[in-house]
Amino acid sequence: MELNQTPLPHQIRDSNSYALAALVEETGGEALRLPHAADSREALAAAIHQARDCDLLLFSGGVSVGKHDLVEEALAAEGAEFFFTGVHMQPGRPVVFGRLAPTKTRRAQYFFGLPGNPVSTQVTFLVFARTILAALAGSGEQSPHFAAAQLAEEIRVKPGLTRFLPAVLTPTLPQPTVRVIASQGSGDLAANARANCYAVLPADCEHLRAGESVAILLR
Repeated sequence: MELNQTPLPHQIRDSNSYALAALVEETGGEALRLPHAADSREALAAAIHQARDCDLLLFSGGVSVGKHDLVEEALAAEGAEFFFTGVHMQPGRPVVFGRLAPTKTRRAQYFFGLPGNPVSTQVTFLVFARTILAALAGSGEQSPHFAAAQLAEEIRVKPGLTRFLPAVLTPTLPQPTVRVIASQGSGDLAANARANCYAVLPADCEHLRAGESVAILLR
């Protein structure tokens, strides 16, 4: 649903396409926002054909395991080659990456199927899609943008997945500090808006003490 429309109780406004468009343009690309595609193979096929001349195709949502998550099926029907389907990270575990083969009239096209929750969409763009977009633009930029900082407070998480947590980086001396923001998960846009980076906790991490060094993903 567009921003100027009033959602019904079972609906939400579209924030992901606007966020992705801003991230694409920040990376140096030109974003083309397409209308929302319904959860049907026909609608997704039409969307793929409409965007087929773009250098990079980004989906948001429809890549998990629900009965209405049909993006992979729609891409497979177009002869897509999948490089990976799913990663061991949170948020963003169901992300998909691949390529549509060239035809007589169209060149090969890379695509990402990004998760639909807004924080997941933004994190997976920064980790994966920004790198490909920069490369397609011929940029020598190194991406993703990682740095290191000291934890301002101890943190405990469930191990098993690499976790990207909304956080605030403060440029203190002799080393920057980072404080993780309390969040309700990958749909918490308010927490994401208060953050200026993501603290990256390795998959084997369960407890980190204040003062320990962690990687951060810059935005």
